[in-house]
Amino acid sequence: TPGTPLTMTGPTGKIMLMPEVTPEADLIMVATGTGIAPYRGFLRRLFVEETPAAAAFSGLAWLFLGVATTDALLYDDDWQKIAAERPDHFRLTYAISREQQRADGGGKMYVQDRLAENAEEIFERLDKGAHIYFCGLKGMMPGINDMLEAVCKAKKLDFDEKQKEWKKNGQWHVEVY
Repeated sequence: TPGTPLTMTGPTGKIMLMPEVTPEADLIMVATGTGIAPYRGFLRRLFVEETPAAAAFSGLAWLFLGVATTDALLYDDDWQKIAAERPDHFRLTYAISREQQRADGGGKMYVQDRLAENAEEIFERLDKGAHIYFCGLKGMMPGINDMLEAVCKAKKLDFDEKQKEWKKNGQWHVEVY
């Protein structure tokens, strides 16, 4: 009935947690649509609320968000405000599939295409200890893996071994559906 107190608990786990012991680590957050939810929490904790994480964070938080149309951009006002206030610590990259085209003229712009445009920098940041998070549609993962595999191949590295290294180090976080 209305007014009855409730206790609620959501899903728990350690997949989508920010690293507490390395506040200097970059956070690369990749989302499609409602996969933005955990990153809203991350970014509020880092840039909006007065938290120990906000006081300690010295890395770059880089948000890649893929949606179909501009009106589907969730929390854009929040992201734009953070980008304006903290440009040295926050970067925002959108992929709007029904409104943007890939630079090669090859069709719609998806979040994995935006990652591919920044492949070298993402790889370098991962090599320096960045954490990468994926949340949203699992359909983005094959393209992302292909992109990182191509970077590894160009560097004469084995992608499977590199990915195992990132997972072992706790840098690779995936929650897709």
